[in-house]
Amino acid sequence: MAKPKRRNNKKGVSKMQDDRTDLIEKPDMENERFKAYYKAQNLVPEQDWDAFYDTLKQHLPTTFRVAGSRQVAATLNKTIKDFHVPTLSDVIFEDEKIPPPVQIPWYPDGLAWHFNVPKKILRKSPEFKRFHSFLVFETEVGNISRQEAVSMLPPLFLEVEPHHKVIDMCAAPGSKTAQLLEALHAKDSITSTSIPSGLLIANDSDHKRCHLLIHQSARLPSPALMVTNLDASIYPAMQIDAPLGPNGEKRTQQLLFDRILCDVPCSGDGTMRKNMGIWKSWQPMDGNGLHGLQVRILQRAMKLLKPEGRIVYSTCSLNPVENEAVLAEALETNPDFYLVDVSSKLPALKRAPGLTNWRPSVDRTINTNYATYAEFKASQDFIDNPKTKLTEGHWPPKDVERFNLPRSMRIYPHLQDTGGFFVAVLERKASTNDRKRGASIEAEGLQEIKKPRLDDTQASPMIDTAPEDIETDAEATVEETAPAEGAEAGIEVDPKPEEASKIVTETKQQRKAKENKGGIFKEHPFTFLPPTDPILRHCIERLNLTPDFPSSNILVRNPEGDAVRSLYLGNDLVKSVIENNNYARIRLSAAGTKVFAKQDSGKSGAAAGAEPQFRVLGEGLPVVLPFVDPTTIITADLPTLKVLVQNYYPLVSSFPEPFKTVSGERPVGSHVVRFPPGKMDDVVLTHEIVLPIWKSNVSLTLMMDKKAKSALSLRLFGSDITTAGREAATASGSAAPALPAKTDKETGHEMEVIRENDLLEPTDESEITSEAT
Repeated sequence: MAKPKRRNNKKGVSKMQDDRTDLIEKPDMENERFKAYYKAQNLVPEQDWDAFYDTLKQHLPTTFRVAGSRQVAATLNKTIKDFHVPTLSDVIFEDEKIPPPVQIPWYPDGLAWHFNVPKKILRKSPEFKRFHSFLVFETEVGNISRQEAVSMLPPLFLEVEPHHKVIDMCAAPGSKTAQLLEALHAKDSITSTSIPSGLLIANDSDHKRCHLLIHQSARLPSPALMVTNLDASIYPAMQIDAPLGPNGEKRTQQLLFDRILCDVPCSGDGTMRKNMGIWKSWQPMDGNGLHGLQVRILQRAMKLLKPEGRIVYSTCSLNPVENEAVLAEALETNPDFYLVDVSSKLPALKRAPGLTNWRPSVDRTINTNYATYAEFKASQDFIDNPKTKLTEGHWPPKDVERFNLPRSMRIYPHLQDTGGFFVAVLERKASTNDRKRGASIEAEGLQEIKKPRLDDTQASPMIDTAPEDIETDAEATVEETAPAEGAEAGIEVDPKPEEASKIVTETKQQRKAKENKGGIFKEHPFTFLPPTDPILRHCIERLNLTPDFPSSNILVRNPEGDAVRSLYLGNDLVKSVIENNNYARIRLSAAGTKVFAKQDSGKSGAAAGAEPQFRVLGEGLPVVLPFVDPTTIITADLPTLKVLVQNYYPLVSSFPEPFKTVSGERPVGSHVVRFPPGKMDDVVLTHEIVLPIWKSNVSLTLMMDKKAKSALSLRLFGSDITTAGREAATASGSAAPALPAKTDKETGHEMEVIRENDLLEPTDESEITSEAT
């Protein structure tokens, strides 16, 4: 969902807090200014107005998307479709039949669901309570994304392929970024995750939200992911390796993108069904001040796009000043671009065309009488307020028809019971002249490689700092905020609301002063290890990796002189960006995916002078697995998996044969265990599971955090049989949460994406930051 602005009231209480209070107090959902403004815009046909307005007053249904790798998503979706939906189809509550979840008709492969059940039913109906528990566990481990339906649209229209270079310019909190990652990994094999040749840069202007973004996108570990912390409206040009020069010299060229997502900050009145406080606070000037920032972000994206590349521009606003007016102004200044007709894509999606006529409000009294900017400039309103920020771009251009604005899409709530949304697809022309121009653009700045110094605080010669006319003014810059602490993960509330944003007014002088002090960017540098590095060689040898493992793409991010604790893997493009740009100048917060971590020796301690041990992480295993020598992978069965799930540190002697003997003969350290399809009593595992374990002298540890282990237990064994689950049940005096035995005994599926934490301790979301934090 695009990020709506968020203001503080006079008492310093956040607008979001006001919204929650309004929601509890059931605010009066009427706003005459809203009705007058949008009726004047002819937003919807007169005969549809009542349906549109009445739908805005209704509670927004819960929607979620089955996420992650192809096999996880397909099998989890089968669980919902084949068991939960039939189980919930005949539920009667207080003499009323309750509808089960239904698939969203336009989402590919039926992986998105619509769920509209009151909270009291979730609490009191046993069937729906079980389903809710199922969703909560799967959401916590990242296999389900709680996401508004219309928010799923922009990545679908972007049409990302695995070889594309992609940037999400306003990415936090990360639900769309996760969709883009899934597209980048679309050709992964069923049993492992490949290393795509493309690149995804997820950017956000607030450093705290960047770390939330890193956590959100970890549901699909990717060596192709980078996270930056920059103002999207002045996003710098980056350098990557270019073809060798005529004499074999190394050169660089500007990084241009194939796909760019601009889900920009907006006033957010399309979210009124969820953010009910907007009913009270909405006023017609909300969108005017954001227009300039939105135009600058889109214009900057245009400068960073390849010929024949694609941009998707989106907001969760209904205001044409933030939508069609932004498109028209950006297209006017960039004639190489045009709007794409995507009316045939997602045919089941009901949409309305973009507008070609609108009148911005010049004050709070819904004065929409000025048909043109010239008329407004000659008016008393302009004379009384000559410093107004309204510009000619707020009005429709005289030749508005040539921009084909009806090709953009307006998603209204009454069309398919959703929030309000706006989406437009733009492409850059690819005529012969444009191709030549594109080649020229790519060749701009070709230069002999000069490695940037890590301590360089000046502008790097490798970085285009963006022209002055793109510099943001005193109007606004965007800052994101972390979600409220303590929000329950799952379906009743959104633990990571996509609308938790605010606009912070900041002058140029204030911003430059902050930048001169280094701002709040304190990330450690990224350094690639040579393939001969002793720690890297130790990992490769002890973890039995094959010679084709990309050892030249392993990086670390710790201060010089500090012991290495974690190793990351990035693909060739990630490596190229890091090596040719100053990490501090591009404010790089994350790169690649963590694959190996130093294992603490525990209470027993390590022998003096002993070589440090490293383990493969659960989140990195899908990336590393293709390079693990197959002969070193231990094969086990369901009884063995049950022992590992039930206990923290089960003794080797407690396992059934032949696993007891095989594991007992293995050295202390990290190992990989494969669980092939099989059956144990009435439990059936239909898909192979591959998991990391750690072997000490006498015991084994399944390297999964508590939440992931509980989700696996519920999915496979029908109840939470983990130590944490049993302890929680004992403390509450109730039985451990359970799903009917049939749930996953028919569909137990592979946990390809597993969050990795130190041993088995849970990690609170607020603690998930980079190692530098």
